[in-house]
Amino acid sequence: MSTLSAVRSFLPSGDEYVSEDALKNLRNYKYRAVDKSFLTKYLYRHYWEWAVTLFPRWMAPNLITLTGLSFEVVDVLLVLLIMPDLVGPGPSWLYFAFGIGMWLYSTFDNVDGKQARRTGSSSPLGELFDHGCDALNCTIAGIVEASAFGCGISWQTVVIIFFTTMTFFFSTWEEYHTGVLYLGYVNGPTEVLTLAVLACFASGIWGPAIWHVPAAQGLPVLGLLFPTSWELIDAVLAITGVAMLFGHCLVCCWNVYEACKEKNRSFVATLPQIVQYVVFASSCYVWLSNTTTIFANNHLVLFLVTAGTAFGRIVSKIILAHLTEMPFPSYTVQMVPLVVGAILARLGLFSPGTELLFLVLSSAFVVIAYLHWALVVIERFCEFLGINCLSITPRKHREKTE
Repeated sequence: MSTLSAVRSFLPSGDEYVSEDALKNLRNYKYRAVDKSFLTKYLYRHYWEWAVTLFPRWMAPNLITLTGLSFEVVDVLLVLLIMPDLVGPGPSWLYFAFGIGMWLYSTFDNVDGKQARRTGSSSPLGELFDHGCDALNCTIAGIVEASAFGCGISWQTVVIIFFTTMTFFFSTWEEYHTGVLYLGYVNGPTEVLTLAVLACFASGIWGPAIWHVPAAQGLPVLGLLFPTSWELIDAVLAITGVAMLFGHCLVCCWNVYEACKEKNRSFVATLPQIVQYVVFASSCYVWLSNTTTIFANNHLVLFLVTAGTAFGRIVSKIILAHLTEMPFPSYTVQMVPLVVGAILARLGLFSPGTELLFLVLSSAFVVIAYLHWALVVIERFCEFLGINCLSITPRKHREKTE
C-alpha cells in the first residue's frame, strides 16, 4: 500500500461527507432570499448591476467569490507584516487598504450571484461555495476590523470575532429551517459592512487613536450612559452587541418559530441545535481565559484562524445539510482541538511551550481537515451536477448530466 493510499484510508470517504441519496436532493434546489435593506434597494443594487458588467462572461461566479475573498486574505497578510500587534498606528494607506479590501469583497460577493444568472450557471454549488467563503471571512474580516480599530491582542478583538461568527451562525440556522436567506432592514452584509469600511477610512484619516478616547468624549450624549473608564471602542462594541442580540439573533429565532409553526413542527426541538455554537464559543472563552501564551506572546491571530476555520466547517455543514435536505448536523470533528485545548488550559496543564505546540498542531489539523472536506464535497457536487467549480461548463454538457 502506498503512503498516499495509507493516508486516504484514515480520511472520511466522499460518501461519508455527502451520500448519493443526499446529492439527488440537489434537484429540488431553489435559491430564495429576501433583502429588505433600503441601502440595497435604492443604492447598492444599481451599483452591483453595473459592476457585474465589468466581469467577462467566461469568468465563473465561484471564481469571482474566491477572488473577492483573496482581497481580505491580503489585508490579513498586511496586518501580519506591518502591524502584527494589531495596535499600530500603521501607515495611513494601510487602513485605506483595509476598507478597500472589505468593499471589494462585498462587491464581488454580491456580484457572483448576478454573474451566475447572467451566464445561466446558477447551481447549489454556488450557494455552498459563496456561504462557505462568507463563513471563513467572519474571522478574516474580524481580524482586519480589529486592526483598524487598534484593538490589539486583547479581548476586544475576540469580542469582534464572536459578534461576526454568532450573527452568521444564527443566519445559517435560520435559513436551514425557513429555506430563505433573510436580510433585514439593517443587516450585516450591507449596513454593518458599510460602517466597517467607513471606520477603516476614519482610522486612515485620523488614526486609530480616535477609537480610544473616553466614551463620553467620543459620544457626547450617549457616552454618559457608559462607565467613565470605557473608551469609545468599548461603547461601540456594547451598542453593537445589544443591536446584534435584539435586532438579529432574536429575529432569527422568531422567523424559525414561525417556520416551525407553519410546518407543524416543534420550535423547542430546534433550540438544542444552537448548543453547537455555545460549545464553540465557550471553548474559545475558557481556553483564552486560562492561556499561558496566546495573549502574552502574540499568538492570538493563530488561535483565531484555528477557531475560525473550525467555525467555517460548522456552518458549511449546515449549509450542505440545507441544500441536500439532510438532518441538521450537530457535531464536527474540528471542534475537538478547541474543547481539548479549553480543558487542558483550565486544568493548568499547559506551559507556554506545550500550549503553543498544541495550538500549532491543532491549527494544522483543523485546516487540513477543512480543506479535505471542502475539496471532496466540491468534487462530488461537480460530478453529480456535471459542472466545474471555477470555470463555466458549456450548457450542452450540463443538460446531458440532467
